[in-house]
Amino acid sequence: MSSSKGHPTRPIVRTAKTSKSKKTPTSNPASRKPAAKKPTLLSGGNPQIAKADGDAPVQAYIAAIPGWKRDVGRRLDALIARAVPGVRKAVKWNSPFYGVDGQGWFLSFHCFTKYVKVAFFRGALLRPLLHGKSKQKEVRYLDIHEDDQLDEKQLTSWIRQAAAIPGWNGGRSSN
Repeated sequence: MSSSKGHPTRPIVRTAKTSKSKKTPTSNPASRKPAAKKPTLLSGGNPQIAKADGDAPVQAYIAAIPGWKRDVGRRLDALIARAVPGVRKAVKWNSPFYGVDGQGWFLSFHCFTKYVKVAFFRGALLRPLLHGKSKQKEVRYLDIHEDDQLDEKQLTSWIRQAAAIPGWNGGRSSN
C-alpha cells in the first residue's frame, strides 16, 4: 500500500478494548519514587556530583567513590569534621571542599586512578611543609595511595593549621 504521495502507509491495527483493572499503588506514576540515579564516574573514578553547599552533597560524593578510595574519603571527612568544628562543606568542580565561614576554603580532595589527592590551598604555610608542590606557589598536595598508612596526628595538625589561616575565596575579589 502507498499513500497518494508515494510513501508507504502502515495498516491500521485496532485492538479490542479491555476492561479497566484496579490500579495498584505501583501502577500510579505519581506514587512511584524515581530510582536513585548512580553518579557518573569520571576519569580515575572521581564521582560527578552537582555543585552544592552543605554536608549532603559531600556525603553523596563520598558514597559514590569506588573501592578503597571511599574509605579514605570517609576518614578524611571525619578527621576534618573533628579537627574543625562547624566546618563549612560543599562540592565544587566534582570535589568536596572544606572551609571556615568568613575565611574561605582551606582544603579539597579529588580521586585519581591510583590515589586520592588532598589539596591544601595555603599549604606552603603549613609546618612541617608538605612535599607535593603545585603550579600555584601557595598550594601543597598530599597524595594518599591504597597501601599508605595515614599519620592521622600529622594530618589533623595540618588540617587545624590550614583552617586557622585565611583560605582560598574561590577566585572572588576580597574587596
